[in-house]
Amino acid sequence: MKFANHFGYSDVNPFEVVREVSDKTLEIRSMNAVRSNPENNLGFAPGGFFGHCSRQNEQEWTITPNTEGRVIRIRLNKRGQWKDKGGNRYGLADKPRKFHDYNF
Repeated sequence: MKFANHFGYSDVNPFEVVREVSDKTLEIRSMNAVRSNPENNLGFAPGGFFGHCSRQNEQEWTITPNTEGRVIRIRLNKRGQWKDKGGNRYGLADKPRKFHDYNF
């Protein structure tokens, strides 16, 4: 897999795998993600704390490498989960993914 997507509750942030240290250790770097469709197309309506976004699954992002990003290590634990030293979870993937939960 070329990418490791970070799961922050309901948000997802893209990272690229830059080096395989071992079968259980990878070095990853964050990627740049910029919204490629305007926010007003996501269907914001009054409600909740700030508002309700009815079409947030229609988000589109342009994701590019960030060569200046800090490299961090993630490790495969006994449960089969990839985590960094802070306990943040990652999932390996063939494509980078970005998602922002506007309703959280």
